[in-house]
Amino acid sequence: MMEFAGLVKTVMNLKEDIKVRRAVERRLREFEFIGRSDKRVWFREMAFCLLAANFSAVRAYRIALGLERSGLLFSGNEDKIASYLKLMGHRFYNTRAAFIVGARSKLDCVYNKVPRLRDFEAREWLRKEIRGFGMKEASHFLRNIGRKDLAIIDRHVLRMMIKHGVISNIPRVLTRKRYLLLEDKLREIARLCDASLAELDLYLWYSEKGFVFR
Repeated sequence: MMEFAGLVKTVMNLKEDIKVRRAVERRLREFEFIGRSDKRVWFREMAFCLLAANFSAVRAYRIALGLERSGLLFSGNEDKIASYLKLMGHRFYNTRAAFIVGARSKLDCVYNKVPRLRDFEAREWLRKEIRGFGMKEASHFLRNIGRKDLAIIDRHVLRMMIKHGVISNIPRVLTRKRYLLLEDKLREIARLCDASLAELDLYLWYSEKGFVFR
């Protein structure tokens, strides 16, 4: 489709770069490994996804690792986690601390329930059960535990879609309905690139940032 041609070309060019392709493939294998790991590893990814919302993903992951190393991730109360987040420069230290503690109380349920659900069912369940998880955050977490058919529609993806003429503007409010419509466009782009949505997201990130992240 013509409206997708520019973005498809960008991704296909990156796929032909063996260094970039191998970095993407390594990251996808890492996500699959996380999906087979224990619930403590899952919770680090949950915390990361909660921290990354409207914040730098790179800094959010660094903070999540710091919380894990300090022991606060698994045993810190809301006040101690909030203090750590504030110290590390997170913009939303109180709300994110509350989200992390709330998610921790649901960890056993998440670890037992999510593997029994298909991708779309798992996302719907997570966004209803985990405070702080919307469509994007739930999709991000599921991708990071190895799911491949959900789009992580954040501002860098929206900017890429605008840059290549797929959409004309960034929606003021990304409702569930709008999210699903945009996800369908990305799914078609992924199909044209012979890629999964998980793979596509990593290429889009690389295109804007110059490195493969999570």
